[in-house]
Amino acid sequence: MMLKDKHMKVILESQRNEITEHFIYLKLSQSITGPNSEVLKKIADDELRHYDFWKRYTGRDVKASRWKIFKFYWIAKIFGITFSIKLMERGEISAQSVYNEIARDLPEVQSIVDDEDRHEHELIDLINEERLNYVGSVVLGLNDALVELTGALAGLTFALQNTRLIALAGLITGIAASLSMSASEYLSTKAESGEQDPVKSSVYTGIAYILTVIILIFPYLIFADYLLCLGFTILNALIIIFLFTFYISVARDLSFRKRFTEMASISLGVALISFGIGYLIRIFLGIEV
Repeated sequence: MMLKDKHMKVILESQRNEITEHFIYLKLSQSITGPNSEVLKKIADDELRHYDFWKRYTGRDVKASRWKIFKFYWIAKIFGITFSIKLMERGEISAQSVYNEIARDLPEVQSIVDDEDRHEHELIDLINEERLNYVGSVVLGLNDALVELTGALAGLTFALQNTRLIALAGLITGIAASLSMSASEYLSTKAESGEQDPVKSSVYTGIAYILTVIILIFPYLIFADYLLCLGFTILNALIIIFLFTFYISVARDLSFRKRFTEMASISLGVALISFGIGYLIRIFLGIEV
């Protein structure tokens, strides 16, 4: 049966996506070794079959998108294969309604698309990445740094009102806290006797913490106005929360809005309370710096 004209453009685009993703998965499978490579190769083969299926109806050969191959390959290398794949697959969700409409004229389309999607998702779930296994340690480091240091900097800002002193105090506090948090994560993971390596867990926690500390303190090292610095610190905190929440929501199929709202509310709430405490301490103790 021939496709209707109104469907041809969408199907040709889907055909282009399938061949593009075939080369993305194939390139990723060739860049690594082990079980993940085999899984990616199977997905690449599935994408090629998808392409051949649509080609039967369009009767055309379609070239892959070189830009998309380049983009998602490097996203995978930097942020991880799971994140890259799920981010790429999100772009296909909008096509499902079109497929349902086409299935009225071509009944076999719906069953084939459903079967292939289910198989593809099963294969994606087989991918095992170390960075996702330790995401709990990263969350611990980020959350603690965001809550503790944002609050500390807010309090120090009104108590000291000197950007250099605030940066110094914040940096000392942040480094000490990151070492303490890493040690706690090491002992906690070791006590659990699970699959995670205690050393790796502590390293992931410590790195996440110290990177967050650097980003939050940075405004105090380049600006002289302490209130401006506090404003940029809060902005940086929101950016960190946004980026990390987006990463986790994609990689773990979680709700972005709920997690972002929760993390942002806690961090900003603690910062506001600490800001008030710093103000009160400065008044009652009569501190002048």
